[in-house]
Amino acid sequence: MTRSAEAALLIATVVVAGMGVALVNFASGGGLDAQVALTLLVFSIAIGAIHMAVRRWAPHANPFIFPLAMFLTAIGFIEIYRLDSRLVSIQRWSLLVGAAASVALLYALRDDGVALLRRFRYLFLFAAVLLLLLPLLPSGWPLHGIEVNGSRLWVKLEIGNRYASFQPGEVAKVLLIVFLASYLAERHIAMAIVQRKLGRLSIPEPRQLGPVIIAAGASFVILVYQRDLGAALLLFTMFVGMTYLATSRMVYPLAGSVLGLAGGLAAYRFFDHVQVRFHSWLNPWDDFAGSGFQIIQGLFAIGSGSLTGAGLGSGRPDLIPAAETDFIFAAVAEELGFGGAVGIITAYALLAALGFGIALRAREVFLKILAAGLILVVTMQAILILAGILRLLPVTGITLPFMSYGGSSLVANILLLTLLARVSHEVRP
Repeated sequence: MTRSAEAALLIATVVVAGMGVALVNFASGGGLDAQVALTLLVFSIAIGAIHMAVRRWAPHANPFIFPLAMFLTAIGFIEIYRLDSRLVSIQRWSLLVGAAASVALLYALRDDGVALLRRFRYLFLFAAVLLLLLPLLPSGWPLHGIEVNGSRLWVKLEIGNRYASFQPGEVAKVLLIVFLASYLAERHIAMAIVQRKLGRLSIPEPRQLGPVIIAAGASFVILVYQRDLGAALLLFTMFVGMTYLATSRMVYPLAGSVLGLAGGLAAYRFFDHVQVRFHSWLNPWDDFAGSGFQIIQGLFAIGSGSLTGAGLGSGRPDLIPAAETDFIFAAVAEELGFGGAVGIITAYALLAALGFGIALRAREVFLKILAAGLILVVTMQAILILAGILRLLPVTGITLPFMSYGGSSLVANILLLTLLARVSHEVRP
């Protein structure tokens, strides 16, 4: 597909966003207003800037990456607007910030490509750990952490009467992927071949695993202390998955499964909210008005959507607690029906196929591991939250990439796909 065809698909996502907002207005008795015009303007500026930057500095990038991502962003934006029109202003600004960051990243990598990132891997590791620690800053400072829903994940910057809040862990996630890809590209052969005997068992050489263990351990300890167990699970999966992809040794996923099970049991033993989520997953009807209410309302919403959905603005997704964040997929399924839900899942599946296809075609080890790590995080994050909504797994509390309300998440995921696009440019046939 040519870049012109990509532009046509991106224009279609702009139209979808504008029409979706207009349909929500019509359903509530309104009409074409400033919200529709502002949506069209913001999406046009953001998507246009990214597309022009890709044309200029990554002309051979895969042309399907950003159309799929922007389609998901548009659908999520429409549903956020339908649920709470006050939140969309933050989402609009986040989209613009993400687009500006994407353009800046492509410009920075224009000459040396992603190989430039390998020179700063330990700086990225340090920055990631620092970002994860920021929410622990005490109150009383201009920059301090804040607690939301029992988890201390957010940072608020206050200057006079103005303030801005963000979730630094989202950017830390991208930095950790770059660090791990760079380290594994350099040590993957030694980690796959060099072994140490422990009785009858052959284990990887601890010296080779040292930086990975330190990085993973520091991240997990911080996230567990902040009570962000969903993000801890996601990072754990990222570390284990990328290490296995780099070495092809089954010992890593096997050991990861054992450690993951042990960690899950420990979390269940020591954290009350984990016990509540586990029991509400197994039988939400035991506490319909309490811990099981969100899950049950999500299932009711999906069921009432039937095949074609209630229509944008005509359902009752407002009855689902935290629908704009944790359960936005259930809200979309109610108003767009089974067809819309399958379309969302298909978009994520196609995005995953593109990312892993880029990794398979890459000949340089660093590019291969980086592409696999980037798309692995997006895929696992989508799987964890979708499985939680559909009661296949306990609810983890993480956001659905590109769709859920959250500026930090949107900016970080746009940066993540920008890196993937640049990798695809460098591995072109």
